[in-house]
Amino acid sequence: MKNNKFLITILAATLSLSAVSCSNEYLDVNDNPNAIQAEEITPELMLPGAITTAYRTQAGTMMQFGNLMMNSWAGNSYTIAGPYSREFSLSSVDNTFYRGIWEGLYPRIANFDQMERFKNSNHEQDYYIAIAKIMKAYYMQYIVDLYGDAPYSEAFLGQQNTTPKYDNDTDIYKSLISKLEEANTLIDNAQSSTDFHPLEPSSDVVFSGDMDKWKALSNTIKLRLLIRMSKVTGDLATYRNTKLQSLSNATFIDEEVTVNPGYSSASDDKMNPFILNWARNASGQQVSNYAVVVVSEHMANSLEGNVILNDSNYSKFTGLKDPRRSRLFTNVTSVDAGGNPFTGLKGVRQGNVPGQPGVPVNNVNTSKLGTGNFSGATAISTWGDVIAANNSRGGVLFSRAESNLLQAEAALRWPTIFSAINASAKFATAITANGAWLGANATQISSYVTAANARPGLGWTGSDTQKIEAIMTQKWIALTNINPTEMFIEYNRTGYPFTPMATTAQFPNKPYRLVYPNSEYAANSANVPNISSAQVFVKNQFTPFWNQN
Repeated sequence: MKNNKFLITILAATLSLSAVSCSNEYLDVNDNPNAIQAEEITPELMLPGAITTAYRTQAGTMMQFGNLMMNSWAGNSYTIAGPYSREFSLSSVDNTFYRGIWEGLYPRIANFDQMERFKNSNHEQDYYIAIAKIMKAYYMQYIVDLYGDAPYSEAFLGQQNTTPKYDNDTDIYKSLISKLEEANTLIDNAQSSTDFHPLEPSSDVVFSGDMDKWKALSNTIKLRLLIRMSKVTGDLATYRNTKLQSLSNATFIDEEVTVNPGYSSASDDKMNPFILNWARNASGQQVSNYAVVVVSEHMANSLEGNVILNDSNYSKFTGLKDPRRSRLFTNVTSVDAGGNPFTGLKGVRQGNVPGQPGVPVNNVNTSKLGTGNFSGATAISTWGDVIAANNSRGGVLFSRAESNLLQAEAALRWPTIFSAINASAKFATAITANGAWLGANATQISSYVTAANARPGLGWTGSDTQKIEAIMTQKWIALTNINPTEMFIEYNRTGYPFTPMATTAQFPNKPYRLVYPNSEYAANSANVPNISSAQVFVKNQFTPFWNQN
């Protein structure tokens, strides 16, 4: 089976029952009389394909969206005229804006739902069904967090319902939490069945059959869902606190959770989608995105600790160089604002073009994505080594840094419930873990943590509010080039860290949500809420429920 993993990926992608409204793209597949019927495919066969295909969206469309929204990336105007102008101006956040997130995730969520509904009277597939519940919760949360109300209870019925209703986002959240609890119960009880069937390690492209780790990931996703509800009040707050209490002594993930079905450079289809999207293809040739993506001026200033006059937002960074900087982006030889030569990161101000402030004088002086970001601690001499290293270690589904920062926040906000968690230790572990994944010098990271802890908003010091700012600032850095859309959602929840608008922005703030894709307005017009572009920039009844206060 191990040799067939990429075949299974294609098969699972083909078998999506319906994205949401069963647009023609998916009906063509489902109506094909020559296609293998989904009922003939067991969860064991579908699981690796569904996970790896979902991760492609996370490593591609969501990677770009989050890094641009969080002002971590900018565009190289020396390579292409007006790169990312739509993202910077925000003038057309409409039903075509990043539609790939919705249309990339929903078919895979449908796969997970199909696995969850598998007729399993002999309990042989219990482990696979549990994993499907966990992955369904993982990705469906992003649909709710980015869109609010969404098709859910009727969304995955294929031809039985091609125009599903939109469920209340609060109800979906509660259901996802229940799915995670159900998954852990299935895992706990699976071996008690007389028909117990252990999971085939090669079919689990995340943990290779370690169900204790799946339970820990389930707990961590549940914690993330509940922390996202940090601002809710009334009955929802009571519900949240009760569910948090159930996690008071839970085990959370404490490693890099990676997807790897056996990535290799045998072909582009078998490549780790992160490096294929942003660095090199299987032949070692530079992909177009690599020439376009550069570090933003904002990110470069923050990581380099540059002195920014008349802007107190950067004071917490001033004079402190982050050891992760050259692992995330390439060092260049350039000059600073005072005309002094230096070697380090040189970024581009979002929205500006050559000849305007914040844009290096030539292409050579612009920091691109760093090889360290792709290869970790592995020694790199050629791009061939980078490709091999990155394929070998897989792509990050859920980072150790994020898990530890979630725990730090939980202990800070609800110290009575999470009295067993040392928040400051979790905070430090998160930074150390991120440095290790990127391959930063361990001694320098340790010194950085110590120095940061003397700076409110960057390290573990000051008021609780300043510590929340520090958690979000470190999460911003740690999720850059890993899962930045998660950080964009957290930014909308907390308002941290400081994230400047592009110079061409036509709104004073980032969007609070996205507009439903045009495929929904075409195929499910009776049910899809009518959201205008302007409405996504203000809080209203369409804003995800956890962010309406």
